[in-house]
Formats: sequence, structure tokens, C-alpha cells
Amino acid sequence: MSNKLWEKNFEVNKEIERFTVGRDREMDLYLAKYDVLGSMAHITMLESIGLLGSDELQPLLTELKAIYHTCEKGEFVIEDGVEDVHSQVELMLTRKLGDMGKKIHSGRSRNDQVLVDLKLFTRHELIDVVEGVKVLFDELIQKSNQYKDVLMPGYTHLQIAMPSSFGLWFGAYAESLADDMLFLLAAYRMTNRNPLGSAAGYGPSFPLDRTMTTQLLGFDSMDYNVVYAQMGRGKMERNVAFAMATVAGTLAKMAYDACLFNCQNFQFVKLPKECTTGSSIMPHKKNPDVFELIRAKSNKLQSLPQQIMLIMNNLPVGYFRDLQIIKEVFLPAFDELKDCLQMAAYIINKMAVNEHILDNPMYDPMFSVEEVNRLAANGMPFRDAYKKVGLEIESGQFHADKNIHHTHEGSMGNLCNDKIEALMNQTMAEFGFDRVRKAEAQLLK
Repeated sequence: MSNKLWEKNFEVNKEIERFTVGRDREMDLYLAKYDVLGSMAHITMLESIGLLGSDELQPLLTELKAIYHTCEKGEFVIEDGVEDVHSQVELMLTRKLGDMGKKIHSGRSRNDQVLVDLKLFTRHELIDVVEGVKVLFDELIQKSNQYKDVLMPGYTHLQIAMPSSFGLWFGAYAESLADDMLFLLAAYRMTNRNPLGSAAGYGPSFPLDRTMTTQLLGFDSMDYNVVYAQMGRGKMERNVAFAMATVAGTLAKMAYDACLFNCQNFQFVKLPKECTTGSSIMPHKKNPDVFELIRAKSNKLQSLPQQIMLIMNNLPVGYFRDLQIIKEVFLPAFDELKDCLQMAAYIINKMAVNEHILDNPMYDPMFSVEEVNRLAANGMPFRDAYKKVGLEIESGQFHADKNIHHTHEGSMGNLCNDKIEALMNQTMAEFGFDRVRKAEAQLLK
């Protein structure tokens, strides 16, 4: 029997086949269990509208569940000569159940099959990313509260500027992640819509119940217009990539700070020995390789939206094979981002800060603003106070008063971490992961 769903009475040139398949079989392994979930929902719907016998549904579901568990164990393979995951699943069903296995494709195309696979995969990966961001967020908030009263230098133009605190530094990245979560929420909402039933982009003639498959798979709604459902291929990946790039931007910036602050010239923070690497020639070295790699991987992830845009740029309506290439850059990106989030959370948890960094007199000038403000508060015109303190610094007569007291919202004396946590929790509550998990569990029970 043919191993290609579309194959008729001729074979494709082997070099052409090699070129057109590319890495698609490898990428399809990411999608295997989601292809099975989509098929389970689809055939349940087919039975409800009379396109599949009631005596056929249960054997097919039983076998699909077995294939799903094979995928979960990492044992699913696409055999030599089999074109893609959809073909492999159908082939496995047909071997076990005969002609019954050939009926699962009724009312759909591989176009909407891969669309729903990608939606389900991306949804699952976004859940993991969201949870990883929340773990890192919690570590940063904890560190911010722990070191809220420990001062550190603040910089502009890489010049010593004004007093800051470790509470402010850790808390800044926590709030950045809270904002990044809004992008993830938007990406998740766009992802969690059902394209199944759009077929090749124009819908089949069968009276499919798309509302039913939407509910069975735990989607929020469907992609209603069947043409738009196909137009969403590439658009979803691009928008999710933007959300991932936003998180990666926060990680890259934080990693750069950590590398800088860990060097001997700063000594603001100290990384645990077990989180650093040494030199083959310099016995004293403890390199912040983890943060360097987080920075590099995060910068790479920030290029992802542009890669996807360039692949899908200037395509008219309808499906084109160009879109296959997006999978090669999109699917593996989630593992990289999740790995960076996990490593960042681990090392932030173990990071120690230098609580006496401001004992060094080189940092005294940054308290000049505090002195200017004190003089202004006592009635001296601000510009006169500014000039007076400036001249004292130039003549070496300035004496820093390090007893500072900031009270306004968001300052080192009033971090508003409770407000930042509330922002994060509010966004987290809007995802609705429980409904998705219940729907998938119901299909698989």
C-alpha cells in the first residue's frame, strides 16, 4: 500500500522528495501526540454526525490512546518511507483495524490537521513558558524583598549616578516579567482557537460540527472563517514568537547585568561556585558561563519573529510549502526559552549580594543628589544648591550622607512589590489552563 496519502500511480523523484520533505519528519515528532488528540476529537465528531459508525468509534479511540501513550513515552517513530506524522498515525490505525483506520481523514485535510497540531502544541508549550516565567518572577520578588534595604550604585551612561538598591534591581526584572506576561496572554488567546474543519482552507462539504471539536479540545473558540483559519498559519507562530522574544529580552538584559555585576571590578553579586566554570590556564577564574549563555540564547530568540516574518513575507491567500520551514525555527525555540528560564531561576535563587559595596568611598559622589535635595528642601533655590554641591565635589570637600529615606511609590523605600505581584496574579488568572487540562484529560480517559 502507498505510504503517502496523496500518492497514486507514480513515484516522486527521490531527490525531489528529499528536498521537499527536508526536516519535516523530524519536526513532526514534536507534534505527534497533538495529532492524535486532534484525531480523537475529530472522529468523535464524525460519529455524532453519522460519518463514522458507533461500532467503529470506540476501537479507533482505544488505538489512538495507545498511540498517544507511545508518544508520551518518546517511542513514537515515523517509519522510513512514511511522509509525515498524519500518515504514520493513519498507517498504524489501518494495520490494527483495517479499513476502519482509513476513515479518520474524512472531512479534513492535512492543512487543517497540521494547523490544529500546531495550535495544540503551541498551547501546551505556552503553558510551560508561563509557568516558567512565574517561577523566575517569584524568585526575583523574594530576592527583592530580602535585599530591599541593601543599597547599590545606580548607573546612567555606565557612570555612577544615584543610589539604588538590590531590592529595586531584582524588583525591576520582576515587574518586567509581569509586563511580558501580558504578551504571553495575548499570544495564548490567539493560539487557543480551533482551526479544525477548515480543511484545505475552504471547508469540506460534510456537515461538520466545529463547535463540538472546539469544546472537546478545550479551545476558547474557533477560527470561524475557514479561509482565515488557513491564513493564521505563520501568523500565530509570528505573534507567539513576539511574546517569546519579549520574555527573552528581559532575560538577556538581566543576564548582562549579572555578568557585569559579578566581575571583580564591580563585585555587586557573587554567583555560587557550582554555577560557574573555570579556566584551563588561570586557576583563579570563576566564569559566569550560565548567564553568558542565557544572554546569547535569549538574543537568538529575539530574532525569531523576524525569521518567521521573512519566511512568510508576501505570500497570498492559501497554503504554500514555504510555511513548512517555519516549523524548523519555531518548534525547537520553546525548549531553549524554557531552559533559559529554568537556569535563570535556579541561579537567581542562589545568588548572594555584596551588602557593603557602598563602603568604598568611590561611590560617595552619587549621594550628591540627596544633598542637593536636602538643601532645596531647607529653602535654598535648587540651582544654587546644585552649584554649591558641584563645587564641593570638584574641590574634594563633599562628604556623603548615606542615611537616605525614600518614600514615594516604586522607590527603594517603597518597592510596591505587593502591587507588582497583584499585576502578575491578575494576568495569570486570565489564562484558564484548568479548562484545557480537563478537556484533554476527558478525551484521554
